[in-house]
Amino acid sequence: MRAAFYEKMGPARAVLQVADMPDPLPQPGEIRVRVHASGVNPSDVKMRMGTGAAASQYPRIVPHSDGAGIVDMVGSGVPQSRVGERVWVWNARWNRPFGTAAEYVTLPAMQAVPLPEGTDFAAGACLGIPALTAWQAVETDGGVQPGDWVLVNGGAGAVGHYAVQMAAAKGARVIATVSSAAKAAHASAAGAEIIIDRKQEDVVAKIKEITQGKGVARAIEVDFSGNIAWLPNVMADYGLIAIYGSSAREAMVGFGPSILGNIGYRFFIVYNQPPALRARAVAALTDMLRNNRLQHSIAATYPLEDIAMAHEAVESGTVMGNVVVTP
Repeated sequence: MRAAFYEKMGPARAVLQVADMPDPLPQPGEIRVRVHASGVNPSDVKMRMGTGAAASQYPRIVPHSDGAGIVDMVGSGVPQSRVGERVWVWNARWNRPFGTAAEYVTLPAMQAVPLPEGTDFAAGACLGIPALTAWQAVETDGGVQPGDWVLVNGGAGAVGHYAVQMAAAKGARVIATVSSAAKAAHASAAGAEIIIDRKQEDVVAKIKEITQGKGVARAIEVDFSGNIAWLPNVMADYGLIAIYGSSAREAMVGFGPSILGNIGYRFFIVYNQPPALRARAVAALTDMLRNNRLQHSIAATYPLEDIAMAHEAVESGTVMGNVVVTP
């Protein structure tokens, strides 16, 4: 099979290679998927650069945790009826060396989820990290309630775009921050009621004005270290900040405004969803897909041979939506 891989950490063009590798065979309890689309996430870039979790524990790494395709082989203990099934996969690369940036990937059967016929493979390759992260950010700690003001920082990003939709679908009033007019239109189309251009407007003042000084019940945060200086100032009493990303590994949290505002902080990483929570999330996404209740945003698609360009596109932070590689 053709596969992309790296054997040392570093810049995309310096370390990513594409070559022939032996076709993998499913072990007991596993399935093999013929990959039609492989999702590229910021965490994949961080792992390749050596700045992310579980970055360098294997001598050769085929990147990417997300993907979609068709089951073409099963190992012992897996029903033969799964052969031919359209699926999307999660955690293909997590605690394993070989992800979805290849023509084939093998993984435990439970990590391949049936993909409804109305959802194409490119969209399926965006579910494992972006959509599951958005779902958990919206549902954690009691979940968003109808009528809540919900702030989604980075509302046009891969996770933010799904989070806006999911919060709005629950009856929340969504405020999205963006950094351009094009991103404003993107977030608005997803269901954001209020758009704030963080480069042109005073975010804190605008949120206080919109919420009549009460603040937001929940903030869904893509850059905790970058925004924590002002986040407590826009939270409602007993509000929750759901944090899935940060541009720095450490951040200073003000104790005074946090305790006086009764603010909750929920850090989470979608790779480590407990089984029961993962099952809820997968069931919820499946229902949304079957009922055509999710918009998907594919910013760019690259052939496997151009995987370095795909990584650079994600690394640039300028793409609006998800980046996909087609093996």
